[in-house]
Amino acid sequence: MTINAFIQVSVYLLVLLILVKPLGLYMSRVYEGKSCFGVEKFLGPIERFFYKLCGIKADKEMTWKSYLSAIIIFNLLGFFLVYAVQRLQFYLPLNPQHFTAPSADSALNTAISFISNTNWQSYSGETSMSYLTQMLVLGTQNFLSAATGMSVLVALIRGISRRESGSLGNFWVDLTRGTLYILLPLSILWATLLMSQGVIQNFHSTQTVNVLQPSSYVQTTNDAQGRSVNQSISITQQSLPQGPVASQVAIKQLGTNGGGYFNANSAHPYENPTPISNFLEMLAILLIPAALCYTFGCMVGDTKQGWAILIAMLIIFIPFMLIGISAEHAGNPAFTHMGIAGGNMEGKETRFGITDSSIWASATSAASNGSTNASMDSLTPIGGLVSMWLMQLGEIIFGGAGSGLYGMLIMVILTVFVAGLMVGRTPEYLGKKIEPFEMKMASVALLVMPCTVLLMTAIGVSTQIGRSVLGNPGAHGFSEILYAFTSMVNNNGSAFAGLSADIPFYNVLGSLAMLIGRYWIIIPVLVIAGSLAKKKITPPSSGTLPTDTVFFVGLLVVIIMIVGALTFLPSLALGPIVEQLMMLGK
Repeated sequence: MTINAFIQVSVYLLVLLILVKPLGLYMSRVYEGKSCFGVEKFLGPIERFFYKLCGIKADKEMTWKSYLSAIIIFNLLGFFLVYAVQRLQFYLPLNPQHFTAPSADSALNTAISFISNTNWQSYSGETSMSYLTQMLVLGTQNFLSAATGMSVLVALIRGISRRESGSLGNFWVDLTRGTLYILLPLSILWATLLMSQGVIQNFHSTQTVNVLQPSSYVQTTNDAQGRSVNQSISITQQSLPQGPVASQVAIKQLGTNGGGYFNANSAHPYENPTPISNFLEMLAILLIPAALCYTFGCMVGDTKQGWAILIAMLIIFIPFMLIGISAEHAGNPAFTHMGIAGGNMEGKETRFGITDSSIWASATSAASNGSTNASMDSLTPIGGLVSMWLMQLGEIIFGGAGSGLYGMLIMVILTVFVAGLMVGRTPEYLGKKIEPFEMKMASVALLVMPCTVLLMTAIGVSTQIGRSVLGNPGAHGFSEILYAFTSMVNNNGSAFAGLSADIPFYNVLGSLAMLIGRYWIIIPVLVIAGSLAKKKITPPSSGTLPTDTVFFVGLLVVIIMIVGALTFLPSLALGPIVEQLMMLGK
């Protein structure tokens, strides 16, 4: 790594950490219904009007069953809307390109992808989705899926902090306030900043322009007699897609959604034109997941707890990121033997370079975001392993908006349980006893992801149809399938581009993976929240394990890494690790 790379990493992390406390404090006040530094004077009337319009009783709280039912009903309605608009987009307005409907299996995959905060894209947005589809359903779900994850987190926090209570708050209120007070203002700010850097925002149809430097190529065709004929083709014009891009880019990053308006995602110059826009988008990826750690500390009445979790995330994230950057700077040994100096620039934009592309690859896979500013398929084997393993840890190292932290809290519960076994005491976390029922639910939440990823990867590599769309054979082909299901089950959405996943097999199997990865973790999380809310607070004693100390942070990190290694190291050995050895000529 170069000094410049260290400076870029340091500036990125420093700015992120500076913003954690003010944003985290603000979000805690939003969800606790307290004064939000005067913002409620402007947004309060809108909030109350929305409650009145929808018949929502803001003061009526829900049990965990009611909270879960509301989530499922709301997301189910969202699914039908996203699916219907896609299938009917040809007949709807704001479709200047007259795009037809995507196939049924593709529309199914996209609808599930966007309600589950995955934004896995087996389509090219600029050539298949109308402006209405992009804004009305895909853009809207970017807000609502993120707000849903944040609402589940808040319900779990209430379960931890409340005593002898049967309620976890009101899902409709949490959803509304998260969208109106947090996601919407931040998105307006970020979209404005991105537009200042050249990210487009319009309703123009595709523009045809003359190229600056015409070129030509020879195309071989057959004439009427079947003879080969060479024909010179000149390229003098280029088609430039347009659309409302900045608004969608802002929320795709802030909501850890990641779905790009363009197929090239944030490598496209209309989505990410400058180093400043690149920094803003990278910052947005981790901003809310990091700040929610401080929100958690505020809502449980002990900010040290939030800082401890954030530090644990950084202890894992920073080494992974530095390994990925170093691997990309080291490049391919084959090039070195040929006398070609420099790192791995394959698949990367020259306006960002190796360091920014590697930071992005680590942040997007750690944060359940999935957006990219470079080709993930072109990373070195170790660079690809870093992104894959960060997801396979459970998308808890920052993770998605809300979903990352509630996943981390499940891991905290496991750590407390293990520590309790070591000293022979009933485990406790923030005064709540962790008993067998909570551990059973935590085990379900922890095991769903790896079991689903490994099972579906096995189906993909063992069937002819699963292998038929691979762009590469051998170890890298295995990595492409493993990465795809790791991404879908963890609701990430990034992919190794060598896998052509837009076929019914992957669209349907991927839809199932995304549903399991999202909702079969939300269910046990809310069950745990409801169980904890009913418990009494146990006063701390001399035998209570402090959960805000260096020791506990270290124990948490060790358990996270052990669980991640035990579940996925064998499969990683078949993919990126073998690739690395092959690249080194071993």
